[in-house]
Amino acid sequence: MIKVGIVGGTGYTGVELLRLLAQHPQVELVAVTSRAETGTAVADMFPSLRGRVGLRFSDPASSPLDTCDVVFFATPNGVAMHQARALLEAGVRVIDLAADFRIKDVPLWEKWYGMAHGCPELVAQAVYGLPEVNREQIRGARLVANPGCFPTATQLGFLPLVEAGCVDPEHLIADAKSGVSGAGRKAEMPYLFSEASDNFKAYGVPGHRHLPEIRQGLEIAAGRTVGLTFVPHLTPMIRGIHATLYARITREEDFQSLFEQRYASEAFVDVLPSGSHPETRSVRAANICRIAVHRPQGGDTLVVLSVIDNLVKGAAGQAMQNMNIMFGIDECAGLLQIPVLP
Repeated sequence: MIKVGIVGGTGYTGVELLRLLAQHPQVELVAVTSRAETGTAVADMFPSLRGRVGLRFSDPASSPLDTCDVVFFATPNGVAMHQARALLEAGVRVIDLAADFRIKDVPLWEKWYGMAHGCPELVAQAVYGLPEVNREQIRGARLVANPGCFPTATQLGFLPLVEAGCVDPEHLIADAKSGVSGAGRKAEMPYLFSEASDNFKAYGVPGHRHLPEIRQGLEIAAGRTVGLTFVPHLTPMIRGIHATLYARITREEDFQSLFEQRYASEAFVDVLPSGSHPETRSVRAANICRIAVHRPQGGDTLVVLSVIDNLVKGAAGQAMQNMNIMFGIDECAGLLQIPVLP
């Protein structure tokens, strides 16, 4: 059994990790931490876990995290970078669901996240945890930087095109929409029901912190600099990301076949038949990215539609997928849930 700890188990990604890990056939949950909720039974806070998770939240300072095989950080940005080193030195593997280790250029990270990095020396050894790209590096990783939700949907949608070099990498556009849970489990005015419901708005248009993460991944795939316009939107739904991606064609290809062949062996990427329109509800609560490729009016612009559940393939599910790879077990273990409909 893989002994697992979670730092920060009271947020949406934390409870999603608990839901998935509790169903994993080879996982033993050892500790779930929360300073504010120390002593509270996990199932009292999250009744959906009653009968499946018997732990109580514990204080991080006294939790047996150093006895775990792997520890997940489901914490805000800036937490894992101060605690990961001690765990790594104790022989524990670490998967960070926040952004502390995603961007290799530390000054660039500090610019976008507005804080000094707590352990820049670990950034170089962290493996970016997008399995469809870095599976082999993940196998031997001690520290995995789990990708963000927008970056997962956007990169998976663009990757076959920039890898093949058949589109203009200087003029990529990502028009992406997210459900409210992407903002986290906190009481802030823009995310109250009466504010977010029956409404639709863009945000972060001058620059969103996921932009450098997406650009970094695409530039590695393209082998050159990439020009990307990324505009996120908040939609009145709880879960889901829908990324509408635009790229100008520079070389003719059978684009449908290109995507099908790129993801033919990927269990968690579903390339839909030509002409399809994937829906966010088709991936709700599942670790799946569904993709459709369109060429409107046969013109020179390719439109790729990419949908994921931001809490699963965009966070906790992908983190558990990375854990499976790191420990050499079936990559699909604990992740074969069918999406929830309606």
